[in-house]
Amino acid sequence: MLKQIRNENPLVHCITNHVVSNFQANGLLAIGASPIMGEAPEEAAELAALSQALSLNIGTLHAESLKSMLIAGESANRIGIPVVLDPVGAGASNFRKKAVREILDTVDVSVLRCNAGELAAVAGKRWQSKGVDAGEGLLDVRELAVSTARKLGLVVAVTGKTDIVTDGKSVTEIPFGDPIMASITGTGCLLSSIVAAALAVQPEDPLKTVGHVLRFYAIAGQEAAKSAVLPGDFQIAFINQLARLTDSDVKEYVYLQEEML
Repeated sequence: MLKQIRNENPLVHCITNHVVSNFQANGLLAIGASPIMGEAPEEAAELAALSQALSLNIGTLHAESLKSMLIAGESANRIGIPVVLDPVGAGASNFRKKAVREILDTVDVSVLRCNAGELAAVAGKRWQSKGVDAGEGLLDVRELAVSTARKLGLVVAVTGKTDIVTDGKSVTEIPFGDPIMASITGTGCLLSSIVAAALAVQPEDPLKTVGHVLRFYAIAGQEAAKSAVLPGDFQIAFINQLARLTDSDVKEYVYLQEEML
């Protein structure tokens, strides 16, 4: 997957969170993809049509960006490229909840990439969270991910202490990563756009592709944490790991970890 991304350099159209757009663009460049960041409604359809994948992120949502997401999503569907939706802070306001529902009703989304709190908001379940944080609740996250994937007809990827990827039938759990990944803003947002880049080159089996991405991403975080004590150091080390790791590195790391279990 990583080799394909680096060889094919897929263009990923990102309508994203203003807080993390620079980090997201640099992360895509680090893995060998090519980001284009554009949210004006006047060019949304055209940019999506130029791209090999579309990444939608509602982190700093407003009426114009929502309009652009709908236009870009419909354009992406017409040409058959994958669409990844990151419902950042979906439970923080009624505007966000309604926007996510409108996107899901209008656009054929390939992957919903979220944390547990965002998943609960999308599914209409009670959950205690603060802003865009994952928060906490009594729900079975795995069970909710499976039922949501089945209901919406897409792949759900929930990140947390253990990541969960499901298409409503099969479930993959990924135990890698490091808590320091939650200490900088944008790690989830960047992950969503990297999922889009991977689907651009390997769209045939979305469940498998998304699982590969989450393993790679969590391992990059785990490796970066070894040399980073503080969040600012981690951000640099993490981008470097995204650029350094190969498919062989990931395969070997997974094999060694499974041998230790």
